[in-house]
Amino acid sequence: MRRAVIVDILRTPFGKGREGGALSHLHPVDLYARTLQALLARTGIDPDLVEDVITGCVIQVGEQAANIGRQAVLAAGLPETVPSVTLDRKCGSAQQAMDFAAQGVIAGAYDVVIAGGVEMMSRVSMKSNRMGKDNMGPMFHARYPDGLVHQGISAELIAAKWGLDRDAMDRFALRSHQLADAARDRIGADVIDIDGVTADEGLRPSSTLDALGGLRIAFQDDALHDRFPQINWSVTAGNSSQVTDGAGAALIMEESLALKLGLTPRAAFAGFATVGDDPVMMLTGPIPATAKLLARKGLTIDDIAAFEVNEAFASVVLAWQAETGADPDRVNRYGGAIALGHPVGASGMRLMANLVAALEDGAGRYGLQTMCESGGMANATLIERV
Repeated sequence: MRRAVIVDILRTPFGKGREGGALSHLHPVDLYARTLQALLARTGIDPDLVEDVITGCVIQVGEQAANIGRQAVLAAGLPETVPSVTLDRKCGSAQQAMDFAAQGVIAGAYDVVIAGGVEMMSRVSMKSNRMGKDNMGPMFHARYPDGLVHQGISAELIAAKWGLDRDAMDRFALRSHQLADAARDRIGADVIDIDGVTADEGLRPSSTLDALGGLRIAFQDDALHDRFPQINWSVTAGNSSQVTDGAGAALIMEESLALKLGLTPRAAFAGFATVGDDPVMMLTGPIPATAKLLARKGLTIDDIAAFEVNEAFASVVLAWQAETGADPDRVNRYGGAIALGHPVGASGMRLMANLVAALEDGAGRYGLQTMCESGGMANATLIERV
């Protein structure tokens, strides 16, 4: 039986996704190309062996348009014979790139493939690809006449449904910064140097509960009161993920070939699941995705030694923990997107790098990664220590 393994995974430092951010001077193609170059250099793999480069990118317009993966492959100096495809599954795009790559290896379509992701939110802003147009259409609006809502409102709806107050979310946010700060060296082992930048710019080790508690509510919209009277308005910039620039990539191979080439796999793919969920609540997908994957593999939540659940908002992870019963000490051991940032098309690479590190550090046999996605979707990926 063929098994897909992660030979190596790395990423750029994450910069603030605004003008003047640590990476904002770079073109998105160059940022991703340099990531591919670093992956090839660190693994020593012959670029001629790479059969495809599968890339996640959400806002595929402007400098990120027209299959950015192919541009980056060529910019990185890979052979012109190496193809690429760029996909969009919203915040789960890089995770989906890895899943497709691993599934291709398992199916025999590939022996060697790179999966990655890139998003330069300082240069290509969210929603710019909509060009001011209605991206849903009459039939969609007929099914959802009241319309969808901003993800911040969805985070508020989750907080209300699971009884999560401001203090609980701020405490979770502080935990993210504290864990990420304590794990700087471990995280840094998979972070490449970009023009002297080696650390994630959004990490705030000096953050306190008092500072978080002083931040204003981010998404309050009194026009929605009649529609959502249950909302208590408690989501802030401090307990939400950061707008970020970044890229990452993983070398995924068939295990026996990796060993034949003298490469040491870091982890193996053990299972996959995707789900759709309520598009208004939107961010609850990790709950059914986790349940689906565990059931498919005949595992329980206690069988999983380490979890990476994307911290799109603190309420998302706290609701997931409450619903699944997962041990909080096994969740996001090295911090998450609240502290480290969320370059939407690339975030899955950061989560996977941290998950692999947790297993390598002795957490246990299995790790599970899951991410909520715009439109009410989620991925779940199971990896196994090798």
